[in-house]
Amino acid sequence: MATTTGTSIGTTELAKSVRSPSLLARKHVKNTMWVTSITIFIAAGGLVLLFPVAFMLSTSLKPTSIVFLLPMKWLPYLQFRADWNNYPQSLAFMGWITVYGNTLKVAINNMFADVISGAVVAYGFARFRARGKDVLFALLISTLMIPYVTRLVPEFLLFSRLGMVNTLLPLIIPPWFGSAFNIFLLRQFMMTIPREMDDAAKVDGAGPVGIFVYVLLPQIRAALAVVAITSLTFNWNDFLRPLIYLNSHSVQTAAIALANFQADYGGTPYNQLMAATVVNLIPVVILFFVAQRYFIQGIVISGVKG
Repeated sequence: MATTTGTSIGTTELAKSVRSPSLLARKHVKNTMWVTSITIFIAAGGLVLLFPVAFMLSTSLKPTSIVFLLPMKWLPYLQFRADWNNYPQSLAFMGWITVYGNTLKVAINNMFADVISGAVVAYGFARFRARGKDVLFALLISTLMIPYVTRLVPEFLLFSRLGMVNTLLPLIIPPWFGSAFNIFLLRQFMMTIPREMDDAAKVDGAGPVGIFVYVLLPQIRAALAVVAITSLTFNWNDFLRPLIYLNSHSVQTAAIALANFQADYGGTPYNQLMAATVVNLIPVVILFFVAQRYFIQGIVISGVKG
């Protein structure tokens, strides 16, 4: 009798152990461990990416005497006395009213130019039927394979002969002729919009312009936001083209003005350079936080629709 009872108890415990998986084998535990591991990995990567930002902010407040002092001091008011005079001194040196005004002119003009030219040309490729349209589109896309720097020499010769060197015109005119990538991106968005919506608009009396403005543009707001944000960020930080075309301080942009802090034989005021860089980053950071929803939405939609 005792043997039978012991056997049944052992069988019951064995059945429970078979039915009840170990703690690590449970699905919700696995998911929690996986999410925790990914979170730790992303947090570590974020700290690595934020290291230059922390260095920039800390250095912008340091007196000149401790910029390169080792071991490095990071915390103002705790490890060193913050010198806020670095900011007005750096802005005065770079002539910030002039250079930021020029940068705003170039960035805002090019943002509207990229959006308008890209949308108009993409509309033609997406909706109009014409002989050789596919060949022209293939030629347009093929220009993406041409390195950016190879176009700088013929462009410089063109603007030089037109007498536009040392003006903002070489920076603000080319975007009005369209960008191959922007045209491709907006065309792909327009291709996903059913043509039945165009036909319904035609029934209501809309012409090609009306269809473009009232039917297609509202449907591709996310893509237009991506083009606008990308264009504004690129032109705000662009260094190569302004370096080639702009010589006088009265037409320089912020990127060139920041390079003026560099001394040829040492003596670069890195604390003031970092202070000016912080000020230069403020508009881009504000733009990111204001428009990140539209930017992420555009990326997600383009990834889903292909």
